[in-house]
Parts: sequence; structure tokens; C-alpha cells
Amino acid sequence: MLQWIAQFPPVSQALLGTLFTWGLTALGAAMVFFFKKINKKVLDGMLGFAAGVMIAASFWSLLAPAIDLAEEMGYIPWLMVAAGFLSGGGFLWIVDRMLPHIHPGLGEGNTDQAEGPKTTWRRSVLLVTAITLHNIPEGLAVGVAFGAVAYNLPAASLAGAMVLALGIGIQNFPEGAAVSIPLRREGFSRAKSFAYGQASGLVEPISGVIGAVLVISMRAILPFALAFAAGAMIFVVAEELIPEAQNDRASDIATIGVMLGFAVMMMLDVALG
Repeated sequence: MLQWIAQFPPVSQALLGTLFTWGLTALGAAMVFFFKKINKKVLDGMLGFAAGVMIAASFWSLLAPAIDLAEEMGYIPWLMVAAGFLSGGGFLWIVDRMLPHIHPGLGEGNTDQAEGPKTTWRRSVLLVTAITLHNIPEGLAVGVAFGAVAYNLPAASLAGAMVLALGIGIQNFPEGAAVSIPLRREGFSRAKSFAYGQASGLVEPISGVIGAVLVISMRAILPFALAFAAGAMIFVVAEELIPEAQNDRASDIATIGVMLGFAVMMMLDVALG
């Protein structure tokens, strides 16, 4: 698999990697054909697992290489990486406030949480917008990781980029279900609910290609771009995944999910990256 991917240019690699992550979003959305509701404890575990994967990926696949690259390129590592990390979180915070969206209440008795300015957009659009917002940094992270491989730097490996795509794809599974199943519960058809769910992941190939093109055309921003993607992903974890996973008495399940997700992504990155 590694040799097959290696024959493509970095931008094509980024496109293939993010098409994979979108595919797992679609697979998660396909759960609507089998379920109309999600058990809250199962959901808590899934969201916790996704959070753990993203936290581990943010460090091993993004921040650690960013620090090494900043040092290799003659920057002050802590300053460059901190600036990129905070910028990534700040950017997503601004976008989160500017675009109206709804965080879906997935368990029984949970209600939706509306954020952003008031709007007349349809509820289904608001649901898709929420997950789409959070898929942007994930696609960007994968694209930047593949783009970094073009420079043949020790800190940026093709295997590491592929592991990052795998980790992001794994945690995209519950995100697809997080859109499609609430829509089905409201009365949408299974086909329409699936269509909305998978559509939320379509932004990942777009942002992935943009990220790869940017770092290839502007080598100087590579450490900043890696840290930027990490900051945006941590914002998603802290702003939505963990709060939603802990919004229940059975919070131990969510915590166990976080630990397992972190461990799985850490093992994948260290063993394969």
C-alpha cells in the first residue's frame, strides 16, 4: 500500500487520503439504514474514542513534526509552533461564531444546541454545517501532512501521513452517524438522511488538497501549517466532542473511550509512522 501511494505526487496523495476519510464518514452515515436511534452509552464511547484519536494525532502526527521541522528550518520552535497552534484554534473559533449551525442531540431526551447568528436556514442545513465545520481542520491536517512529504524531511514521512489519514478516518465514522441518525429520527427518509450525512465529509478532500498545495508552494509555512491544523483539531475536541460525550451520567464510558482512542492512535503512529 505504501509503495502504491508513493508513486503519486503529494497533492494526489492528499486527495486519496481525504477521499478515504470521507468514505468512512459515508460509512458512518450509512448506519441510518440499520438504526433510527443510537444508545447514549454507545455514542458516548464513540465520541470519546474520536476525541482520543484526534488528541493523539494532533501531537504525534502534527505538533511533534512541526517542532522538529521548525528547528531544522532555523525558526524558534516553541514560538512558531505555539503561534500556529493558537491561530488554528482561533480561526475555527471565529468560523464557529460566524456561521449558524446546530450541534445535534443524539441520545434520547437530548436537545439540539444552536450556535452562531440567528438564521432562517433549514434545520437539516444547520446540522450538516456543524459537522462540516469540524471536518475542515481534519482534511487540512491530512493535506498538510502529505504536502510535507514533498520536501523529504526526516520529520515528515509518507507512512506518518497515511497513519494520520487512517486515524482521522476512524473518528469520522461516528461523525457521519451524528448527522444521518438524528435526521432519520425526525422523519427524513433513510436515503435523504444518508445523503446529508455523507455530504458533511465532502469538505475534507477540498480542504486536504488546499492544505497540500499551500505547503508545497510555500515551504516556509510548513511548521506553522502543521501546528495550525493541530490547534484546529484540539478546538473541535474541546468545544464539542468531549462536552457531548460527557453530557450524561455514564461519563466513565466516554473517558474510557478517550483513553482507548488515544492509545490506538499513539500505537499506530509510533509503530507505523
